[in-house]
Amino acid sequence: MNRRFCDNIRHLNHYETAQQVFRDEMASLDLTLQRISSQFNEAVDLILSVKGKVVVTGLGKSGLIGAKIAATLASTGTPAIFMNAAEALHGDLGYVSQGDAVLMLSNSGATIELVKMLPSLDRLGAPIIGLLGKCDTPLARRCDVVLNAAVEKEACPLNLAPMSSTTCALVIGDALAAALMKARGFRPDEFALRHPGGGLGVRLLLKVSDLMHRGDELPKILPNASFRDVIAESTRPNLGAACVVDEAGALQGIITDGDVRRSLLQPDIIQALARELMTVNPVAIDISTTINDALELMEARKIYVLPVVEGPKQILVGMLRMHDILADFSPNSRRS
Repeated sequence: MNRRFCDNIRHLNHYETAQQVFRDEMASLDLTLQRISSQFNEAVDLILSVKGKVVVTGLGKSGLIGAKIAATLASTGTPAIFMNAAEALHGDLGYVSQGDAVLMLSNSGATIELVKMLPSLDRLGAPIIGLLGKCDTPLARRCDVVLNAAVEKEACPLNLAPMSSTTCALVIGDALAAALMKARGFRPDEFALRHPGGGLGVRLLLKVSDLMHRGDELPKILPNASFRDVIAESTRPNLGAACVVDEAGALQGIITDGDVRRSLLQPDIIQALARELMTVNPVAIDISTTINDALELMEARKIYVLPVVEGPKQILVGMLRMHDILADFSPNSRRS
């Protein structure tokens, strides 16, 4: 390698380049936010008005951004697919049906493949939203709504490679998805239904009943149980606690391993009964609660074991440990 070239590389501050890219792209985003102010609501309302899906299309770098936008829309409650603009002209326009809307991405605002789609889209009656870098083109004039994604300059040092323009298009797509989520009242459980393979999706879908210990694994004792019985029942399944229940099975209290250790400092503890050791009215969770909500409760209250109850009488039906949740979603677990 040329020695002078190597010396030049050593004297470059690459972080300064990174700073310049960030500054350029943030400046472009600020300008884009102003430019879409009058059309953004129209674009969202148009998508909400159609009965079908959103077909996102583009070519090259715009196509890559379009694919991500389509994926984000689809996973957040707005049915959407990506259609490669070149393939669309050779049969993939069949993806578009009556009742669909089309979102076109083009930095030039004149991508010929998009222009060639227009007669077919006219016959289908599909409304078009243009996410365009130039808004004074025949393609832009054909769109029902145009979101102006023009940038003054690319963050590329040569002002050639799409950088600022693709970032602006991507963020507009995210903004559309977020606005549509709010408009549709999209809920976390709906997100989970679309992400069953991910850790978050599984936590939102799984219920406490799916992971709790039950039956013979559930340590429970009566209020009049002796100290020896408390130790024996806590040790049997070794879940870190024993629940105290009345004759009907309703939860009365909990005795954790920590409670037992602290009680050993008291005189004549061997004579104590379960009701004297237990924490009365402990934090418990309903059997229908999601694992995600259970984990948030445990983290907020800094507790590691939860009695699981059912019905207005708070009948004890299980016990959930934080260890079981974390083990189930660890990188080595089958759910990860």
